[in-house]
Amino acid sequence: MDESNRTDRRLMDLEVKASFLEDLVEDLNKLVISQQQQLDVLLREVKALREQLPEPGQSTFRSLRDELPPHY
Repeated sequence: MDESNRTDRRLMDLEVKASFLEDLVEDLNKLVISQQQQLDVLLREVKALREQLPEPGQSTFRSLRDELPPHY
C-alpha cells in the first residue's frame, strides 16, 4: 500500500508540474505573438521612413538660406 501511495503522489506531482508548464507555454506564446506584432509595426515604420528618403544620386532642392552661416 505504501508503494501505491508513493506512486499516486509522484503521479499527482507530475500532473501539477505539467499543468504549470502548460500555463507557462501559453503565457510565452502570448508574449511572442505580442512581440511579433510590435516587430511588424516597427518594420512598417522603417519602410515608410525609407520611402521618404531621396534616392541616392538625386539632388534635392536646397534654399540658399540653408547655406547661410549661423551668425546671419
